[in-house]
Amino acid sequence: MQSQSTPFPDLAQLRADTPGCYDHLFMNSAGASLMPTPVVSAMMAYLQQETQLGGYEVERLRSDQIGRFYDETARLLNTKPGHIAYAYSATHACNQVLSAIPFRPGDTILTTTNDYVSNQLAFLSIQQRLGIRLLRINDLPNGDLDLTHLDELIRTHRPVLVAITHIPTNSGLVLPAEDVGKLCRQHNVWYLLDAAQSVGQLPLDVAQIQPDFLIATGRKFLRGPRNTGFLYISDRVLEAGLAPLCIDRRAAGWTTPDTFTLQPNARRFEPQEISLLSVGLAEAIRYANDVSLEAITQQNQRLMHRLRAGLQQIDGLVLLDRGSQQSNLLTFHTPRQSLATLDAALRRERIIFTVQNAASALIDFQRKGIDWLIRLSPHYFNTLDEMNAVVDALDRSVH
Repeated sequence: MQSQSTPFPDLAQLRADTPGCYDHLFMNSAGASLMPTPVVSAMMAYLQQETQLGGYEVERLRSDQIGRFYDETARLLNTKPGHIAYAYSATHACNQVLSAIPFRPGDTILTTTNDYVSNQLAFLSIQQRLGIRLLRINDLPNGDLDLTHLDELIRTHRPVLVAITHIPTNSGLVLPAEDVGKLCRQHNVWYLLDAAQSVGQLPLDVAQIQPDFLIATGRKFLRGPRNTGFLYISDRVLEAGLAPLCIDRRAAGWTTPDTFTLQPNARRFEPQEISLLSVGLAEAIRYANDVSLEAITQQNQRLMHRLRAGLQQIDGLVLLDRGSQQSNLLTFHTPRQSLATLDAALRRERIIFTVQNAASALIDFQRKGIDWLIRLSPHYFNTLDEMNAVVDALDRSVH
């Protein structure tokens, strides 16, 4: 992150590009954020042309526009376009990655205790079907990932894959992605980083983090459309010849009746259908790049400092987020109101937020001794006055 002198663009213009922020106190960018007007306009223009020419002809005519997705995503991650593949979601990207790794019975996957439910379900399914072992890395008393335990697990079990979620969906915790990357490279272990919650709110440099696979979604802090995502694939993966188990015609060429040739780059992980959604994602990433992730991060830190400080003063409100580094996700619980009562009160205050229950992160919820939480996730188009308004609304609602 750059110094505090990083200039922030005109907030009034950013909010003008985000008409939804005027009608509500929007605190749900970790769920599905508000798309900027240029993103919607790009997709509308594409869709309108499709009504006249059909999808395939528009894809041919707009191939350069579609290609900007790879350029902008590479710019976002400090890599080259050939390392980027389009996906329908972070979960779709994760499943593509897992199917590419030739697991054998007895192989080990290392993961964390606070991971996202969809990732854990995929790991458990592989465990049941292929007989792999799923081991979880301990946390330190303050909530941080125990890197010493990770090192011990790697040395003892020689895992095939280490898979962590950069920012868990149920917590503001930021895991030490770069430190994990160093350990994985040191021990020659495949490293999968789920950046669904960090992309668009934090700078991500794959040269520093060193993941073999990085997966992300478009709908959260990147402010893109739903059903979009992407993968970053490292040189190491490509040189090893890894590819998804079931590949599509964008991923390979059918060379003889019984052979095919993979794409030489990350596109071997792509599905066939590329549509107006990819144009929307490309525009969302361009928008974030132009604002700059350094400026976005600094604005978000100001917002979250105000929000956390205010909520900490509310008697009976329990903030749940731990760890030495925290993000734009803030989670809380209260024993003073039922979930139904609190949910209804906040919606009357025009706050848009997310409720999560234990099924979304079973181990973490059991550890915290709760069965529900509320998650707030502002973003750089929000204002300090809106943080104050959310604090006041929660104070009224809890009491």
